[in-house]
Amino acid sequence: MARVSASEVQKNFGEWHDKAYEQPVEITRYGRTTAFLVSATMYRDMMASYRKAIPVTALDDHELQLIRNAVVETDRPYNLSDLPDDEGSSAVKPL
Repeated sequence: MARVSASEVQKNFGEWHDKAYEQPVEITRYGRTTAFLVSATMYRDMMASYRKAIPVTALDDHELQLIRNAVVETDRPYNLSDLPDDEGSSAVKPL
């Protein structure tokens, strides 16, 4: 991935705009990454796969009912005991 200062992008925008078609361009300011310049195709692909996590408490009754009624098609049976315990995970635990 190309890495360039914001002032360089400002001076030669056309060049960096063209490079963004090939790969993302990391833009820095005072040595810290502040933005990325990506092609429209890459942006659309990223937005198509974007998922936002929300707490269960933010769901209304209708949404919860849709989840309860959901059916997951699979070639073999499963249940919640198939899921691994997260005790050994490296996730941050609440205090």
